[in-house]
Amino acid sequence: MKLHLKAFAAAAVMATMTSSAYAVTEISWWHSMTGALSERVNTMADEFNKSQSDYKVVPIYKGTYDESMAAAIAAYRAGNAPDILQIFEVGTATMVYSKGAIKPVYEVMQQAGEKFDQNAYVPAVSGYYSTAKGMMSFPFNSSTTIMFYNKDLFAKAGLDPNKPPATWQEFVGMAAKMKASGVTCPYTTTWQSWVHLESFAAWHNTETASKSNGFGGLDARLKINGPLQVRHIENMSNWAKQGYFIYAGRKDEANAKFNAGECAIITGSSSAYADIRKNAKFKFGVAPLPYYSDVAGAPQNTIIGGASLWVMGGKKADEYKGVAKFFTYLSKPEVQAKWHQETGYLPVTKAAYEITQKSGFYERNPGTDVAVKQMIVKTTDKSRGIRLGNYAQIRTVIDEELENVWTGKKTPKDALDSAAKRGDELLARFEKANK
Repeated sequence: MKLHLKAFAAAAVMATMTSSAYAVTEISWWHSMTGALSERVNTMADEFNKSQSDYKVVPIYKGTYDESMAAAIAAYRAGNAPDILQIFEVGTATMVYSKGAIKPVYEVMQQAGEKFDQNAYVPAVSGYYSTAKGMMSFPFNSSTTIMFYNKDLFAKAGLDPNKPPATWQEFVGMAAKMKASGVTCPYTTTWQSWVHLESFAAWHNTETASKSNGFGGLDARLKINGPLQVRHIENMSNWAKQGYFIYAGRKDEANAKFNAGECAIITGSSSAYADIRKNAKFKFGVAPLPYYSDVAGAPQNTIIGGASLWVMGGKKADEYKGVAKFFTYLSKPEVQAKWHQETGYLPVTKAAYEITQKSGFYERNPGTDVAVKQMIVKTTDKSRGIRLGNYAQIRTVIDEELENVWTGKKTPKDALDSAAKRGDELLARFEKANK
């Protein structure tokens, strides 16, 4: 009899252990990070999982941002959406107005009893993802637009390799010298809409759209065809004709040309730093975006790119508790600082920036603080960012119209007027659908 009792007790212990093992709450995280960034995402999740025993974050790559967003919409309708979804910055308005499909981060943190100081975040970052009530999503991989330049090609052209152009006026003379020295690509850019219209406007404290760039209401309309924008695109059109500006593609195709040493200057995402450092066989520098010195209020601040983490609606309380715990972990200054230093993305909290600064990282890696300095300033209603519906489609429209300029099919004003008109039609459609 005693033997049977011992066996029963052992079985009960095993059952309890098994039950405990199954009690771990899984948190699914759909993301769009590839290569080394995907490895870093997996590491972050693994480090969080090892830090406690109640929750397990499971990162799942779901394709590009567009693909991941489409998959999440389908999954939500089917009732099996992930707990956390990474969405690119231009999808913010769509997510904000997706009533029921998402649960605001400030609610998730508050209801879970997790400390969440929204003032700890860099204003230009937190403001982009917030409404008057609080932060709607959690800032994750935030970047901004900066300039990289090839010091070797600068020296070849007789230019000071430590003095890149601070203004677009200075750029013209430098580009002429580069071309005269045999440089076939003095300047190129990635993400032309983001760099040369969206960030360009914020950098010059100028609106991209009415209603505070869409933050003030769904009835916002585009202002990308304003006098300053037309002036800049006209200049770029002339630079293209003179061989100073070489167009390489709508997204990040130009990075390959710069990394190969073909182009002297490139404007694009600050997150390209790690890739350039790994692949460039030349000395390079990092600098702020050029600006027009005769524009009052410039330079102001650039706006963010990258993505944030959204919490999907309709989940269980314990899942939301786990998400909140994970976001608390991601908010730790040391975790944020490590992410910033290893990836080239911005430190989204002031404390992470201060840790990185005190560690001497910026001194050891000159230029890595440029993006941060462009962002850690007080934003204005014109430079806070943009919140416009259907903006991914609007960017496609802008790309098409700008390509018409580079190929000489349209004048800059005609192209920007057309982009604004077509874009406004998409905005009106979004407004009607979300009233």
